[in-house]
This record gives sequence, C-alpha cells and structure tokens, in this order.
Amino acid sequence: MSAETSAAPGQFTRRRLQFRAWRGTRPFWAGLFVMLGGFPIMYFPYAHLQIGHLTLAMATTAGAGSLIIGVLLVVLGISLWVQKHIRTFAGVAAILLSLVSIPVANFGGFLMGFLLALIGGALAVAWAPGVPPAAEPKTEPGPGSEPGDGTPQEQSADGPTASHDLSGTIPANGTNGRHSAG
Repeated sequence: MSAETSAAPGQFTRRRLQFRAWRGTRPFWAGLFVMLGGFPIMYFPYAHLQIGHLTLAMATTAGAGSLIIGVLLVVLGISLWVQKHIRTFAGVAAILLSLVSIPVANFGGFLMGFLLALIGGALAVAWAPGVPPAAEPKTEPGPGSEPGDGTPQEQSADGPTASHDLSGTIPANGTNGRHSAG
C-alpha cells in the first residue's frame, strides 16, 4: 500500500470498532492514566524552563529517583494494556510509586503526575473483566393473572404457582446454600 492509494471505504470505521473492542477487554483508561502520570514525574527534574530571559533549572539531587519512578510508571501503564491479568499488581505498584514520588520527584511532578498515577492505579485495581449477560428465564403468566399486568410467575418443578423465596433458603432442608463444617 503506497501513500497514493486511499483506504477502502469503511476501513476507518472497521479499525475504530476493532480498537473499541480491544479497549473494552482490558483496563485501557487505567493504563493511560498511569502512563501519563509517569511523564511529568520524570520530566520536571530535568527541565529547563524559560520565563522571559530567566532560565529556571529544576535539576535536583533526586533526578535519578524521579527518572526511575517515571519509567516504572510508563512501563506499568503499557503492561496494563498488554497483560490485563496483572492489573491488581500494577495498580498497587502505581499507587505506591505515585506516593513515593511526592518526596522524591518535586511533589510528584507538581502534583500532576502524582494525581494521574494515583487515579490510574485506583482504576486498575477496581477494573474487572466484563461478564457476558446471561439469558433471562422465560416467564409465563399464572392462572390468576392476565398477560401484561406485571405479575409473571416462573414455571418450576412445583408448578406454576410455586412461591419463590429470594432469601436463598431451600425449603427441602432449610439451608441457605452454605456448607456447614461438621
């Protein structure tokens, strides 16, 4: 494919939908926030800011520590995208590294990197893979109700008018489904 050939119609939409499906199966936003949190943490200790004719050098003695923390946060962000099963470890590590960056890396990249990495780590710990929706049981109206009146009763082995207790107890033995030891 050369620069002169145009993309097939609908290819952009297809690629966008593929990316959306890929993004939905992993903690994408957590990885993005963690990665973006690493950049200010490792940038500011080495930055030379120009304010008019004044050069402001932010070089500190903790420059190496800032660089290590920033690089680790970027690597954790990328690994959240690539290996979604390490989300809990990467989230906790990102939270700890962002907390360590406060005293080490100019208040965590002037709080920008700290907050981004902290939010990303929390999102990574809280993320859970989606479960496909289960099919709902078919409900049929009972003998005393009319269709559409909002009182469906499920068919069961006991008959159409069986009482369904939502507490979880089983009428046959009175247990609530938990196993007892002994």
